[in-house]
Amino acid sequence: MPAIDAITFNKLGDVPRLYAEKIPNRIALTFEGRDITYAELNANTNRLAQGLISYGVTLGSRVGYLGKNRPEYWEILLSLAKIGGVITPVNWRLAVPEITYILENAEVEILFLGKDFADLAEPLSQAIPGLKFIIPVEYATEHHASYEDWRDSFEDIDPQVEFPPSHDMAQLYTSGTTGHPKGVVLSHTALVELKRRSELPDTPEWNTWTYDDVSLVAMPCFHVGGTVWGLNGLYSGARGVIMRDFDPFEVLNFIDQFKISKLFLVPAAMQIVVNQPKAREVDFSQLKYMLYGASPIPVDLLRKCMDVFGCGFVQMYGMTETAGTVVALPPDDHDPNGNERMRSAGKALSDVQIRIQDETGAPLPVNAVGEIAIKSHCNMTGYWKQSEATAETIGPEGWLRTGDAGYLDEDGYLFIHDRVKDMIISGGENIYPAEVENAIFGMPGIADVAVIGVPDQKWGETVKALVVKSEGSSPSPEDVIEWAKSKIAGYKCPKSVDFIEALPRNASGKILRKDLREPYWEGQTRQVS
Repeated sequence: MPAIDAITFNKLGDVPRLYAEKIPNRIALTFEGRDITYAELNANTNRLAQGLISYGVTLGSRVGYLGKNRPEYWEILLSLAKIGGVITPVNWRLAVPEITYILENAEVEILFLGKDFADLAEPLSQAIPGLKFIIPVEYATEHHASYEDWRDSFEDIDPQVEFPPSHDMAQLYTSGTTGHPKGVVLSHTALVELKRRSELPDTPEWNTWTYDDVSLVAMPCFHVGGTVWGLNGLYSGARGVIMRDFDPFEVLNFIDQFKISKLFLVPAAMQIVVNQPKAREVDFSQLKYMLYGASPIPVDLLRKCMDVFGCGFVQMYGMTETAGTVVALPPDDHDPNGNERMRSAGKALSDVQIRIQDETGAPLPVNAVGEIAIKSHCNMTGYWKQSEATAETIGPEGWLRTGDAGYLDEDGYLFIHDRVKDMIISGGENIYPAEVENAIFGMPGIADVAVIGVPDQKWGETVKALVVKSEGSSPSPEDVIEWAKSKIAGYKCPKSVDFIEALPRNASGKILRKDLREPYWEGQTRQVS
């Protein structure tokens, strides 16, 4: 069935409003045996909006969400969209000091807290004086009713708050090169453009949605990929099946039970899914496309996935600052025997401009390696309260510097060569060396440390620490890893540690990471995995 005619909107709050009128009884979200129709979604977001207003939420207020994937997250997002509030999801894998920093930096006064993290309510309240309300999700406390009871105590009245589409809608945090994450601010316009992109005359079939589509919302909502993927289905009146916590061993059951037509995974997860014995027993006839990102796919893994799933595969490249995907390698360029284009990230989406530029911002010719810059209506407004960092990232003409180096070939395919920044991507997670180094540096017996990404067959890259011991000390690799785990989230910690005599540095004292990376990446076709 085609998408509904003439469904257009300028702000996200219109999504539940319009579909509640057009398709009130169709299912919007499915979660653990519970279905929420578009009519119910609209009513729930109206009630929740009224509740948030009663708690003092006004235009621009940041509201936090610390919890796993649940329909409540999208209800909170859409209710804020109706009143001009801003959703700030927090990575629940972070350590408590990291979570505290984000909530304080975003000036969050209201936090929705999932039951898996209920024990953080007290320490967060004590650490953040400005945090006025903690609303429990999926449980209740002596201080506050459960999310559902509280929400349903308010009337189903659309708040009808007026504000322009350029208003902030979401603030997602991305790891910072200096050790602190930055709040990426995305407007209603940036997020609404994602729907318009899927409706352009030259939109490829893989990026076209109908309300018969069923998507699996498996990536965590604190990632731009999780939030945007969930919105993509809602934008088109489709059905989103939500996984509380991504479990690659359960993906096959979801595909089979709900006849999933589209899903987004990272290659590391695809490998786990396709290697399950059950993979060859599932009916994949309804599965149209498997989209993947964060890293290219090894040809052997692609060949196996194409054989088992029998669907189209699309590689995606983007970042939080671009509201997700800006470049895609379509199914036609996926060859089980491998080809030159499979080394690329693909071509720019139809409403996206890409150029390669030098360090001064001047554009470079075809096949010349430089920094990748993006111009798109979906680009971020900027970094929250960091005007200098924003100006360094977005030029006066609107070109956003990605920090990645690469080149464009004669046909417009983007080949990623290396990273201008030092970010490591491991299993789809962004990890910055400076943050890991800061965690390790205070360890007794450590004189110096540098962190790099090294190639890994499963995760694309893993974190390696190169450590210089203090004189007379003898820490073990396990000691270093355990120390790091006490300071930062586990996924950021080194998976391996090598001890070296000294770190190579330039005249100004900057670590020469390229020299450190070189022996580990010898023989690789490109310097990112």
